[in-house]
Amino acid sequence: MSPLPSAGPLGIPCLAGFWSRTLARRSGAAPQKASARDWVDDNTLLAGLGLNLRETYAYLYDRTPTLEAFEAWILDINGGSIDPARIARLNAALAADVTGEAALPAREPAAPPALSDADLAFWDENGYVVLHDAVPPENAQAAAQAIYDFLAIDPLNPATWYGNAHGHTIWVPLLHHPALWANRSSPRIHRAFAQIWRRSDLWVNVDQAGFNPPEHPGWNFPGPHLHWDVSLVQPIPFGVQGILYLTDTAADQGAFTCVPGFHRRIEDWLNALPAGADPRAQDLRSLGPIPIAGRAGDLIIWHHALPHGASPNRSARPRVVQY
Repeated sequence: MSPLPSAGPLGIPCLAGFWSRTLARRSGAAPQKASARDWVDDNTLLAGLGLNLRETYAYLYDRTPTLEAFEAWILDINGGSIDPARIARLNAALAADVTGEAALPAREPAAPPALSDADLAFWDENGYVVLHDAVPPENAQAAAQAIYDFLAIDPLNPATWYGNAHGHTIWVPLLHHPALWANRSSPRIHRAFAQIWRRSDLWVNVDQAGFNPPEHPGWNFPGPHLHWDVSLVQPIPFGVQGILYLTDTAADQGAFTCVPGFHRRIEDWLNALPAGADPRAQDLRSLGPIPIAGRAGDLIIWHHALPHGASPNRSARPRVVQY
């Protein structure tokens, strides 16, 4: 490992390296593609600092700030300060080998498992699992209300559902609302991911929300359709993703959709494609996707080797989620 750059006021040596690499890529002075180790470190860094990947790159590319201005922006996102214990844990994680456990103890070590043996067997077979009651009903309701407020939506008035100021999309770029942070901080969710990762030194990604209204004349489902969020260069590394239903979601209500079990056959499928064929351009609907219904507060965790996506909402109610 190369020597770490000196730490700035936040006391995070790796931050200067991330800042300089990103601005170098912006100017074309560095490769656009990060190394595997840089990708892991960068995601750990941003998660540890409570930052969203897209918002951070947008800030750096649009503003080209000094390192001091970047650190001031990070502090502003975090309400003006960051717990020194979190900084210490983040530095320990970034200094460790990517395959090793962090030195700090796991959260709530004596708490019962979130996923049963049957859940884990289902996960192994299907590559996804539903964690019921991942957050309390009031948490799901508060997060849904935050989305309604952000979009200026009345959940009982369909006339208000289609004016998303961010375009013809189901994405909602709401990131740092306290109701979303309450769900990200759920010990039950942490325990479920820890069981699947088989390690407890986890950082929560800061992702956005989603609002998928029913299709109607003039508003067709815009996607995302079935896709992958990982490179398909083999071997595909292990990784997981999650979506939290904030309202009850029926199978025809724009539900999360995936191809169960594809993580166990993706290598054979890729190897069987004609030479030069783009796997992302294949007819992924022919692979057997299914929609996954759930209740408010249910979390779906899936293996990122599964083709997955949202689906057209053909019900009378919107789908409201947190990623």
